[in-house]
Amino acid sequence: MENNESNGMPPYRRRHERLGHDERYLNVRQVLNLIFMIGGIVGVILFFTVGRTVGVIVILAAMVFKIIECVLRMIP
Repeated sequence: MENNESNGMPPYRRRHERLGHDERYLNVRQVLNLIFMIGGIVGVILFFTVGRTVGVIVILAAMVFKIIECVLRMIP
């Protein structure tokens, strides 16, 4: 028996589109994620080369951007 409702997309994607979720923050979230990833990589490099304190500070600063991104994701 064949499912006629299947359009090749995962169910969560169809539900997401059906709800009409507005992606007004998508570009901002992508930039914040990019800053987070670059900051995390730089922080790890600094952690092992310069010193633990500097690396931890950079990683924590990068995490602030990720927290902001998560808050934007939760806004309806």
